[in-house]
Amino acid sequence: MDYKLLSIRSSKLTNLQIKNICDLKDKEWKHGKKNQFKWFKKNIKSKDIHNMVYIRSKIIGYTALRNKIFKIENSKIKKKYLLFDTLIISKKYRGKKISKILMDFNNSVIKKSKIFSLLICNTKLVSFYKKNGWSHIKKKNIKIIDRKSNKNFMIFNKKLSNKKNYNFYFE
Repeated sequence: MDYKLLSIRSSKLTNLQIKNICDLKDKEWKHGKKNQFKWFKKNIKSKDIHNMVYIRSKIIGYTALRNKIFKIENSKIKKKYLLFDTLIISKKYRGKKISKILMDFNNSVIKKSKIFSLLICNTKLVSFYKKNGWSHIKKKNIKIIDRKSNKNFMIFNKKLSNKKNYNFYFE
């Protein structure tokens, strides 16, 4: 299977690429293409990274790495991290190792950025992310400031101290 990998900042995306991303997302999360586009315009910033898998000229896999800020509790220092947002593979191509290809690509992009990435997932996905080099983080050390979540936290490209508490901003 011939595929092409593409990593591109939001500021460089074409309108057609944005439309194709929103179309792919709407096949999984049926909120309507109009709402997908509205969410994209509201939440995606110009320096966010979009990793895509193409077969011929059709997008079949997608991940967003959104630039965000975290802070160590009781400290004024804020640092950047990449929020791993949206891993989706077109239903037609699931079970063909495309998610592994996209995860390897995501991990290499994260390493090149020289910052770490955090994701939130359901319990059933923890083993998938662990197989792809991500580590599970204890919930007691993480606090999401601008959103509530009782899901699992995974991290890539960094080890967080179990002796510190970290505040993450998503919005």
